[in-house]
Amino acid sequence: MKFGIQFFPDIGPDQKSAQEYWQESLDLTEICDDIGYTHTRTVEHYFHRYGGYSANPLLYLASAAQRTKNMRLVTGAILPIFNNPLKIAAEIGEVDALSGGRLEVGFARAFLPHEFATFGRSLDESRARFNEGMEQVRRLLEEENVSMTGAFHSFENVTSLPRPTQKPRPPFWVATSSSTETFVMAGQKGYGVMTIPRGADTTRNWLATYRQNWQEVGHDGDGHVMFATHMYCAPTTEQAIEDSRPHLEGYFKALGDATADWTKVTSKDYPDHPAMIEEAASRTVDEMIGGDGMLVGSPDDIIGKIERYVESVGKVDHASLQVNFHTLTKDQSEASVRLFAEKVIPHFA
Repeated sequence: MKFGIQFFPDIGPDQKSAQEYWQESLDLTEICDDIGYTHTRTVEHYFHRYGGYSANPLLYLASAAQRTKNMRLVTGAILPIFNNPLKIAAEIGEVDALSGGRLEVGFARAFLPHEFATFGRSLDESRARFNEGMEQVRRLLEEENVSMTGAFHSFENVTSLPRPTQKPRPPFWVATSSSTETFVMAGQKGYGVMTIPRGADTTRNWLATYRQNWQEVGHDGDGHVMFATHMYCAPTTEQAIEDSRPHLEGYFKALGDATADWTKVTSKDYPDHPAMIEEAASRTVDEMIGGDGMLVGSPDDIIGKIERYVESVGKVDHASLQVNFHTLTKDQSEASVRLFAEKVIPHFA
């Protein structure tokens, strides 16, 4: 298993300025590039302290490209529903060039009702816009003189510039946490999957479905799986819990606020989301810390969590670790990533 870092801001100006947040994040990225972490990643969200400091993941990745030499640079993820595919493809080509061919591109459907409402997009168009937009971006990157007629975007005889540095294009990932249909699509298309810890039985079935579809179409290997979770490593589990608990509570408070609209809306494209959000809200932070999906603890305890989780769900290729959640200080985050790199990463090398 390989380990990278991810940044998911869950704060507002009253807690930390965007300038301070991103400067600390870039400093951590540079440190992690030197000590064994293999990717860095951030999100696309808007208008709310839950993710709102990261409106365009490619902007951060372009900055990170100048501070790193080794890491892969991953969007986690671009949201086609809010973007024109012509613009996405051009920006991907530019960041792939700036990074010397280290970019990897994750796409997602979005899931926060307030974003759809503000952009004037229908929740019921989510999957159709995602499928069309991702396919249009793929063709614009792989081909020249592309013409496509879509339900949402159409263009004729377009050659996107700059052309990708990686050929035929940067690797693609699909973010999914609730839809079997998306795991099937990702396997058939040969894309990696980004997901989050859910119930072991559900996750195991999803990953088996993904790999079955991957292999049935004839792709080499058995796919690429990336899990995202929080990580805080300290010399003792007691210290790790004490240091991280208030910041985890802050993160999940922001998530709860951002997803509260699911109690008032429904959508054919998100049939499971109201129940999923309700289930998440019923769990305490201490329950999540005690589970194997959240990597909070001493190095030995975290190693045990990872081993048990992989045994329960199947092979995981990459763990994407959220290391500076809420208002953790830079010193706390740096001590955590250094200890994890020293004691945990070598165990899985």
